[in-house]
Amino acid sequence: MRKRIRRIAGALGAVVAVAAAAACSSAAETASGPVAGSWADVVAAAEQEGSVYLYSTQHPDNLQLLKEAFESAYPGISMEFTRGTDVEINPRVETEQRTGKGTADVHMTSDPAWTTRAAESGDYSLNLVGPAFDNPVYERDRSVLDDKLFLTSAAVMALGWNTELLPGGLETPQDLLTESLRGKIGVVNPSGFAAVIDQFQFFDQNWGSDFNERLAALAPRIYPSSLGIAQALNSGEIVATPMVQPLVREQATGAPVGWTLPEPAWGTPWYSHVLAAAPHPNAAQVLANFMVTPEGQEALSAGYASALPDIPGAVARAQDTPIPDIDALTPEAVTKFQQQWGQMFIQ
Repeated sequence: MRKRIRRIAGALGAVVAVAAAAACSSAAETASGPVAGSWADVVAAAEQEGSVYLYSTQHPDNLQLLKEAFESAYPGISMEFTRGTDVEINPRVETEQRTGKGTADVHMTSDPAWTTRAAESGDYSLNLVGPAFDNPVYERDRSVLDDKLFLTSAAVMALGWNTELLPGGLETPQDLLTESLRGKIGVVNPSGFAAVIDQFQFFDQNWGSDFNERLAALAPRIYPSSLGIAQALNSGEIVATPMVQPLVREQATGAPVGWTLPEPAWGTPWYSHVLAAAPHPNAAQVLANFMVTPEGQEALSAGYASALPDIPGAVARAQDTPIPDIDALTPEAVTKFQQQWGQMFIQ
């Protein structure tokens, strides 16, 4: 009798174990693949996944605000992010896609050539499913590429200066081209950055055909990013620059800096997408959708152009900042320009 009880108990245990395994398997399938269904189903699956990871070149302060706003709206989903340059992040995205071993769920880039290629191939992205993309004021037809990459924000670059060292400030780009600023101007090294190369080309096309040559003759200091330039302006390491984001947050903290948008001003958009290799594809859809809601846009837009109108802290509208012409940014053209730039700017 005892043997029979043990056999029954063993059988029941096996059934329970199989059922538990099946339940875990079902949950894993739900958590590891996009769900088909309503937006409520996507959100439920996202909460089951429980986390989401963003790669971005945006300002780290804005990314932290996005994290706080997102986790407040979706307390069941934690958000983490890695902030880096396109040169660092884009190859990582390509590797994760190629190997199928993703870390990031959403990717935000300002590299126009990479964005265009990714939209054309469709290899890196899942189709967007969130309702916020259909908000009429978001203007989906101007803001979403091939149902995969979506306009998130835009950098519009300003003239910047240290108000203690240059109390008169700057009004036009030509105000920079003065001997008194020799060695005191900051510029971004364009090596590997298609968008920065486009910016330098914009200078010669719009501010004078010899603007770069005259700028280089003043021996400017070279920085890896516009964020580094903003920090150098704040500290007084440099006095002025033609290429910094509007210094909204720095002024809010009392930093001795000023800025103005030149006419015309150069800009480049940020596009984001849900990664095909995302380990949390449903949470990725929820984050992507949140990024184009008013709450998400307010977090991301301080000092930048916003993808929705009337966003506090935004300096322009992102839809008015087109993707730079990538035909002028072929690998051959980029290599040639980098060589020319190095000959001018690296003494």
